Amino acid sequence: MHFPTSMMAAGLLVSLALAHPGPHAHATRSETQKRNVMAKRCAGAAAAMNEKRYSKRNLEKKRSLEARANATYQITTEAPYYEVIQNDTCVLTPEVTQGPYVWPRSQTLRQDMSEGQAGIPFWLDVGVLDMATCGPLANALVDFWHCNGTGSYSSFVDRDPNTGFVNLLNELNITDFEIGVTDLHTDDSTFLRGMWPTDTNGMMEMKTIYPGFYIERAIHIHAQVHTDWVLHENGTIVSENTVSTGQLYMPEELNVEMMKLEPYASHTQINRTTNDEDNIISQSTDGGYSPYISVVPADGVNPANGVIGYITIGVDTTDIQIGDAGGAGGGPRNTD
Repeated sequence: MHFPTSMMAAGLLVSLALAHPGPHAHATRSETQKRNVMAKRCAGAAAAMNEKRYSKRNLEKKRSLEARANATYQITTEAPYYEVIQNDTCVLTPEVTQGPYVWPRSQTLRQDMSEGQAGIPFWLDVGVLDMATCGPLANALVDFWHCNGTGSYSSFVDRDPNTGFVNLLNELNITDFEIGVTDLHTDDSTFLRGMWPTDTNGMMEMKTIYPGFYIERAIHIHAQVHTDWVLHENGTIVSENTVSTGQLYMPEELNVEMMKLEPYASHTQINRTTNDEDNIISQSTDGGYSPYISVVPADGVNPANGVIGYITIGVDTTDIQIGDAGGAGGGPRNTD
């Protein structure tokens, strides 16, 4: 994951045109075959988990989303139930890049990570499946981070989201960048970063906002799954076994509609990268995994009033990256 001085010329302009540089190549044939075997073996279990989650949502129509997700305001409309049971086996590609804006010191244990950021309310309904057993993975810490409505990440708010990553490194005179080690952070803000454990049914929910975009990347949400995790008193991770690192995406047709709304519509300094144009999505689809979140309106009618996203994340609990989650300046996490 190092970028030496010799690469900062023309070659670097090509290899780092992603804004999220990372060392992880597409899965090998053996890795893909392993995931395919797991997928086929656990297909029925994945479908059953989805059906159980959707049915649970239907039974809880009368409960407000505020009560379920520690929202800061009350929603009185009924929560919808996603009627199409998708037979997702959801085996994540091992080690899709964390990106340069990973910052474990700002990842906090909470169910609402919106922190008053402007944007469309977004509730993530996540199920985690242990592909080694085809059963729900309880007490797995699911860890999210993404940019705000105009492209900025917390802890990096002074980094211009409209500046390409190569140009940023050049401006900072950084010639040997390493994800998770090189310190690019500018502040101690924590918005749109959060973690929460799965329950006994392998389910968890997180409230956030619909992400915006920044240069050279499609709209996305970073997600990691940790087992055997230990926290500091302030709610950040001390140590953990990371069993999945990925990026999640929304359907392009929904992105188009959402970006017409504020605050997203005010981000006019750059053109948005679409899902088809993004260079990282292909890493997330190796082995047949679909990284796209199924999204429905929270009120059953208008996405502008808030949306609920459903996804099942299948993880290979036998593929563990043991790491110190101290972040840049401390020990690296999930580096090869």
